[in-house]
Amino acid sequence: MTVKLGDRLKAGDYLQLNERVVHWEKFAVQPTRVLLYHKPTGEVVTRRDPEGRPVVFTQLPSLTTARWIAVGRLDINTSGLLLVTNNGELANRLMHPSTEVEREYAVRILGDVPDTTLEKLKQGVELEDGLAKFNAIHFFGGEGANKWYHVIVSEGRNRLVRRLWESQEVVVSRLMRVRYGPVVLPERLKACTFYELTDKELDLLFEFAGLERSEPVAASPQPEPKRSKPKR
Repeated sequence: MTVKLGDRLKAGDYLQLNERVVHWEKFAVQPTRVLLYHKPTGEVVTRRDPEGRPVVFTQLPSLTTARWIAVGRLDINTSGLLLVTNNGELANRLMHPSTEVEREYAVRILGDVPDTTLEKLKQGVELEDGLAKFNAIHFFGGEGANKWYHVIVSEGRNRLVRRLWESQEVVVSRLMRVRYGPVVLPERLKACTFYELTDKELDLLFEFAGLERSEPVAASPQPEPKRSKPKR
């Protein structure tokens, strides 16, 4: 039959234009996908790097009609949880300053930190781009000169966690993001590997972001971690 204005294509329909078959399905609305990528130190969160450093997007599976969007960034020396999605609206909602999504980091520092310094970091420190603070600081032990803390911030300012510690002359020797909002870095997820959220997990993330999920539902992804193929 000849299509006319207002007709809608449905799954299984065959479309031909000027005697050429059009594979229209790939241009239809794509189901939302969200990956949890364990970024190692040394990789940059960009599509191309003029210095030739490895980039995270070459480690991810290819998409047919969309592209992966990073939810926030991690600097080259920070490892840990990086969320990526093909849904721009979801990414924007999770990154928007008004949402104030909590980010939790594991921090290894050199030496002991006085309680007065920790309290100051929670009360607020004036940085070059304004007042900043940790929402919470938890001591996680350590041996010798190295001590571990978990800190929580609700902002995505560049290098915020490092700059807060450095403002008090505290040396950060390792920094890893372990949580973004309700999403926690799985313990079994090794560096340079990713895990794809299941359909039920996506529903919870949409609910957290205050968005309604009205879209095609993808087949449930494999719940086990997947090792990406380095392209360096």
